[in-house]
Amino acid sequence: MHARTMQRRHFLSSSSAALGAAGLSTLMPVAARAAGRERLRLGLIGTGMRGQVLLTELLRRDDVDVVALCDIEPIMLGRALAMVERFKKSKPQTYGESGDKLAYRKLLEQKGLDGVIIATPWELHASMAIDAMNAKVPVGCEVVAGITLQDHWDVLRTQQRTGTPYMLLENVCYRRDVMAVLQMVRAGLFGELVHLQGGYQHDLRAVKFNNGDPAKPYGSGVEFGEKGWSEARWRTEHSVRRNGELYPSHGIGPCAMYANIHRGNRFTHINAFASKARGLNDYISKKMGAKDHPSAKVKFKLGDVVTTTLACENGETIILQHDTSLPRPYSLGFRVQGTDGLWMDLNRSIHIEGISKPHQWEDFKSYQDKFEHPLWKKYAAKAEGAGHGGMDFFVVHAFVEALKANAPMPIDIYDAVAWSAITPLSEQSIAEGFKTLAFPDFTEGLWKTRKPIFAFDDKY
Repeated sequence: MHARTMQRRHFLSSSSAALGAAGLSTLMPVAARAAGRERLRLGLIGTGMRGQVLLTELLRRDDVDVVALCDIEPIMLGRALAMVERFKKSKPQTYGESGDKLAYRKLLEQKGLDGVIIATPWELHASMAIDAMNAKVPVGCEVVAGITLQDHWDVLRTQQRTGTPYMLLENVCYRRDVMAVLQMVRAGLFGELVHLQGGYQHDLRAVKFNNGDPAKPYGSGVEFGEKGWSEARWRTEHSVRRNGELYPSHGIGPCAMYANIHRGNRFTHINAFASKARGLNDYISKKMGAKDHPSAKVKFKLGDVVTTTLACENGETIILQHDTSLPRPYSLGFRVQGTDGLWMDLNRSIHIEGISKPHQWEDFKSYQDKFEHPLWKKYAAKAEGAGHGGMDFFVVHAFVEALKANAPMPIDIYDAVAWSAITPLSEQSIAEGFKTLAFPDFTEGLWKTRKPIFAFDDKY
């Protein structure tokens, strides 16, 4: 047997065990953990379809009391209350029944609140998070930290000024295969990282349009805006007026963790390209047979496929693709490539030089089993049945456990604003003729000394 092959096979068998001890120095001191709380009183702003998924995870826990709910849509608020009753939990205080769009501020004034989860439409996230942090209420914010670049600076400055914990609830960072690959990256299996890819490649045509009936939120018609329901009421408008990488964090989150962004590395440049926009008009006119409907006359600005490229301080490149308006199976299109091999999620394949047969793929399953992350080893049974293949259990678990331990958020404010700011920066690049832009250093130099902390053990 070739000496290099023997060495790398030995490396495979021994590296998993070594990972368990890695990164322990990044954990909070024992004294700080002891000062934490055993049970949390949490509020939820936004009880729509996504809010209800997160609410389910909160209600499943025995260390959380959901004490406040806010939504200005009575149907969704009623559904959330019915969920609480089904779980036989105490009825929370409710806000928003009057339709007051600022009712969430009353929720933030509720005494004894340990934290709040924000699961509202994207355009509300920044202002709500800022108000929560100013009220000294820790924030778990659904993805998209803001809309404009200024939104992101405002959210960052508020967190820095108030010191209030903020976590972006990016669930894909906790996907089972993604976490196994994180173990492989840290074990050096891929060698030195060179290139990464990810994205949001998800046919959302039936999500962006419906007939406005709350009982039929997906694909029941071609209405959107005020005549639509759920995401069709607000999300589709972004496709009308914006052209860019509108939903970057599912793809960039795992890639950023692999590349240690903000922990010894950072994004330095960005550019974006957009294809023509045809998919949504085709869906309305041909697929739904509504060529005479007003929606068929709308000129959608969002290119059907948006490709964004990022350059990193340490020399890696990252490609993101946003593809939500054309027929396609779901895929986040991950690729992790280094000097010793690569993994791709689309075909669940891996190739490692010195282990795999030359120029041939191997099935990923045996590698995933070998490098299963400690979090999945410990909590797979509890995560069973949770949203998005268990990922939603883990992201809620991380927020709750970090709060209880008074520990740094595993996906923190710098991650949140940088990942989300890809959207306005990609919009600017496209609008300026696909121009390459300097990427802001939100850490203002702190990336040079900050150490990785994400998912080094089985805590969160």
